[in-house]
Amino acid sequence: MTEEINNKVTMEKIVSLCRRRGFIFPSSEIYGGLSSCWDYGPLGVEMKRNVKEAWWKDMVQSRDDMVGLDTSILMHPQVWVASGHLKSFSDPLVECKSCKKRWRADDLEKRVCPECGCELTEPRQFNLMFKTFMGPVEDESAVVYLRPETAQGMFVNFVNTVNSTRKKLPFGIAQVGKSFRNEITTGNFIFRDREFEQMEIEYFIKPGTQDKWFEYWINERINWWQKLGMRKEHLKFRQHSKEELAHYALGCFDINFLFPMGWAELEGIASRGDYDLTQHANCSGKSLLYNDEETKAQYLPYVIEPSAGVDRGMLAFLCDAYDEDIADGEERAILRLHPRIAPIKIAVLPLSKKEPLANLAREIFNNLRTDWMVQYDDTQSIGRRYRRQDEIGTPFCVTVDFQSLDDSQVTVRERDSMQQIRIPIAELKGILSAKLAGEALTEGTVGWRAHSK
Repeated sequence: MTEEINNKVTMEKIVSLCRRRGFIFPSSEIYGGLSSCWDYGPLGVEMKRNVKEAWWKDMVQSRDDMVGLDTSILMHPQVWVASGHLKSFSDPLVECKSCKKRWRADDLEKRVCPECGCELTEPRQFNLMFKTFMGPVEDESAVVYLRPETAQGMFVNFVNTVNSTRKKLPFGIAQVGKSFRNEITTGNFIFRDREFEQMEIEYFIKPGTQDKWFEYWINERINWWQKLGMRKEHLKFRQHSKEELAHYALGCFDINFLFPMGWAELEGIASRGDYDLTQHANCSGKSLLYNDEETKAQYLPYVIEPSAGVDRGMLAFLCDAYDEDIADGEERAILRLHPRIAPIKIAVLPLSKKEPLANLAREIFNNLRTDWMVQYDDTQSIGRRYRRQDEIGTPFCVTVDFQSLDDSQVTVRERDSMQQIRIPIAELKGILSAKLAGEALTEGTVGWRAHSK
């Protein structure tokens, strides 16, 4: 992180919005909560699902060189011996000699306790993996670990994947799943958690082509974040120095995002060589060689690994999209979320709860929600309802008024510009589909008119 911060939004505003509108709640809150654990609420679970589905569609569904896996959280303990996690997956820990609180040594600028200002112990290494027992007996033979990353499940299934899919290099294995790290120091809302989700790819390539594919995935991944609306000025690369790199790594770039607390890692892209497959082949005694039909050679592929956090992605999208402006002389909080990740795509707002207007509005609502997540809201003034939808990032509102009963048309309002359009109900689905897909407001057969409400 640097001294530079994003002054447009504070973490306090994001936390308040998430709690108030049902994006994210503290876990086990009625019992006082559990540190660094969070529950995704009705809107949060939809947005998180949209982020994962957008990643899956673009990284797996839309490509013919990618397949998916969903591997077990619990794995054989030897997996973590082979990967090096049991030996070296640790952070430097210091403990306050007075209050006994523990801190990551590399997070502290001064060698005093941030809590009470007292003296700290010398740093020692603290393994970040969660340990548990499998079965009824709690002894060393029953020890297993909650996975600290999803990657190893893809490495140990490399041969299974090749044999079952007949994929040829280069190809990738993708996975979205939970990981667990017993972080010493957490904080900054959902930025660093002990339970989190990852979106990871292991892209297997022929040795000697790693530079080309490393550059390809660096550009591919930063372009993906921008494609989903993230502003270029809030993203930058940070190359790892030789001192930072793992001993087996050929190179690593972080995609950093300008969070309210400063620049911090959003995703890492690493060139890992053949280290992982070599380790698992040696420790398991099983061949993980790839048979190259073109050259008739056998070898262990090299790997490029793009690894992104779902929860950090959520936080970055929320921070990037948050804005405040003036509407009808009043301040308006707004999430300018890309339609693909907005939790609610459309809101249906009848001007009256009474029949027959409410009946027509319900028919429109039921018709639209077969295709999208749609919200029905008939409480308070239309202006207040618009503000609520703006604050949760809903791209379009459909207002059903009394004129709709006569002309079978409704008013559609766009979130960012607050422009409105009057269109036939029969054409509503087609027009909304085009607009959600990115059609400009001035395109099409129907024009938009400025409106402030």
